[in-house]
Amino acid sequence: MSALGKVVRSGVGRRRVQTLVIGLATMMAVAASVLGGSLVVVSGAPFDSAFAAQHGAHLSLQFDAGRADAGRLSASKDTEGVSSAAGPFRTATVTPRPDAAGPAGPMTVAGRSDPGRDVDEVALLDGRWPTRPGEIALSPDSSLLPALGARIAFPGLSGSPALTVVGVARSVTRTADAWVVPAQMPALTAPGSGGYQMLYRFTDAGTAAQITAGGRAVTAALPARWAVGEQSWLTVKKTAERDTALYVPFLIAFGALGLVMSVLIVGNVVASAVGTGTRRIGILKAVGFTPAQVVRAYVGQALIPAAVGTVLGVLAGHLLAVPVLAETGEVYGTSTPAIAPWVDLAVVAGVLGLVAVTAWASARRAGRLRTVDALAVGRTVSAGRGRRAVRLARRLPLPQPVALGLVRPFARPARALAMGTAILFGTVAVTFTVGMGASLGEVMKARAHDAADVVVPAPVPDSGPRSPAPGKRTEADPAAVAAAVGAASGTGKHYSAATVRATVSGLTGTVDVIAFTGDASWGGYTMVSGRWIDRSGEAVVPTAFLAATGTRVGDTVTLNGLAEPVPVRIVGEVLDPRKAGMQVFTDASTLATARPDLTETSHHIAVTPGTDVAGYVDALNKDLTPLRVTARAGGLDGGSDMVVTLNALSAILTLMLVAVAALGVLNGVLLDTRERVREIGVHKALGMTPRQTVAMVLTSVVVTGLVAGALGVPLGVALHGWVLPAMGDSVGLRLPGSVLAVYRVAELLPLVLGGLLIATLGALLPAGRAARARTATALRTE
Repeated sequence: MSALGKVVRSGVGRRRVQTLVIGLATMMAVAASVLGGSLVVVSGAPFDSAFAAQHGAHLSLQFDAGRADAGRLSASKDTEGVSSAAGPFRTATVTPRPDAAGPAGPMTVAGRSDPGRDVDEVALLDGRWPTRPGEIALSPDSSLLPALGARIAFPGLSGSPALTVVGVARSVTRTADAWVVPAQMPALTAPGSGGYQMLYRFTDAGTAAQITAGGRAVTAALPARWAVGEQSWLTVKKTAERDTALYVPFLIAFGALGLVMSVLIVGNVVASAVGTGTRRIGILKAVGFTPAQVVRAYVGQALIPAAVGTVLGVLAGHLLAVPVLAETGEVYGTSTPAIAPWVDLAVVAGVLGLVAVTAWASARRAGRLRTVDALAVGRTVSAGRGRRAVRLARRLPLPQPVALGLVRPFARPARALAMGTAILFGTVAVTFTVGMGASLGEVMKARAHDAADVVVPAPVPDSGPRSPAPGKRTEADPAAVAAAVGAASGTGKHYSAATVRATVSGLTGTVDVIAFTGDASWGGYTMVSGRWIDRSGEAVVPTAFLAATGTRVGDTVTLNGLAEPVPVRIVGEVLDPRKAGMQVFTDASTLATARPDLTETSHHIAVTPGTDVAGYVDALNKDLTPLRVTARAGGLDGGSDMVVTLNALSAILTLMLVAVAALGVLNGVLLDTRERVREIGVHKALGMTPRQTVAMVLTSVVVTGLVAGALGVPLGVALHGWVLPAMGDSVGLRLPGSVLAVYRVAELLPLVLGGLLIATLGALLPAGRAARARTATALRTE
């Protein structure tokens, strides 16, 4: 081994604390960066690959078959800006019933003679494409289980047609739930219903503005009111990527904190090593080391633990990515996406390069030191600022050990600043994590709608045909349940909710329509904008629904797939992340004629003040048992896997940042006590007890911890205010003020004291070591 290698190895072995600090800080930064960078790269990979291979449609337009002319629609493919088009295909919204099962939700069926080629080539996953009437190919995303050979009946249509499933196929842009040959469509289309579908690819379609411009160019050449719905490929892509996209702003924040902390800690450790090793530097130069070799020695001492931390960080990033990426490959039936090797290489090169540059900048002073000056300095440090601080301490009306500790940061301001910065970032991370946990809790409350004290869940429907045998009833009577609830002693406000499935013009797949009887505004539904429903024909919808349909509050949409089309006017935007936001909340009277038989109904009850919920539930269940339903106390469910994963990731990354911050403090205090070993020995000789020594060392970080905590809390609040809306936007949610304004004054003070706690934890070990040092040994130290 060369002389330079021996010096580097010796320095790494001698400075164990500094080595650990650099390694852990680097591991934290690399883990967050690998995870965040990988999610950015692979979140859209399955969709992008499938979209390119299947020539996905940039825009699908739905037209009213009663108004539109197929010939003019076909001619729209010559519109300027359209590179290719497919259609028109006849479409219909049907409600099927598979063998031995109750009705499934409505779905969109398109008539196509083949899977296509130039636009929206439907991928055949299993079986074959329908070749004659009586056959159907199902999408895995439809409301039915796509089992080959299964028979699907349509009892609501004339002649009750029945089809056999011969294939399983998927459109990358989800243009339909099922496909049949065009000759089958007349039998699946009720009189006065049905539509035409046109699929377009544009020369420029990378942004929403370009898609909108292309759609306007197409519809401008056609009569007004022909088009009744549209769907952009960007909307489908965003839906496919929403789960992994949620993590990206969150991980960028932690990755940035880790990188900045790594730079600061590496710079501080190397600068401290140069400052305390001045005599050693002089000896190295005296025995023949050049200035460049001295600088390389200190850079190497930083790069070795950084390299180890980088390897561990890459491994940790891969492990943390497993639960996040596991669901990404399920979007199109592919395997779990692997982290791209170039992401690892880019992160490793970037972090190690940053460490090397930072260490070199801090070690340049060692190269510039003259050999004679370095040997003359020795191990004695300048105490000019220390003496002035001590004189100030004598005037403070505090015990001398405490006073000496409080003024210590003024004796070493650069070191105090370095420790304070580490504490600052630790406090920022803790504040951000506390706020994010509270915000996710508010989102989960909005998701669960848990304001009711008691809930009577909807009964599970019986299997088999809907029509019960004469004289028998297969489902609970909602009117009888409502009567029992209203008559129960202790019942306050209550409402019922029934869910049916419908389709919306322009959207593929179904939406859940939740119809309320009674005022449900108190039931935990958090409004983002607009107001709650108060009359028939009104609806509130989640943000994702508005984005998918291109509507806003005040617009009208039509619900299909029921006994008749139902137009509803959107009067409010509600926070609800369930069902990918594809829900419509309305009054039961809105569906009075289109779906009069709402039976799968849940009831939600707020008991009167002073009523014991458990006793109320027991008494109510005595009346509900004959009705075949059971009441239970309301409350949050277990939460979603996404929230659990986010909370776990934030806790892990925050603990790592706090540990790095505490180790940064430990490093600074350890250097400080080593420099003051003779001074501490003098204090002990004059009567300072071990307990007073611990108090002096701990109070030396009190001012630094309090100041860093006071600055870190508002920065953490600001980070929360930036990251949470970005996380919401990534999954198509607009977060109301109740979700963002989660910090309370009573909670901020403990968070400020968190900086003091981090500082104290970091100083405990050096304080105990200083207290245990023997007085005679300390006095002999020069």
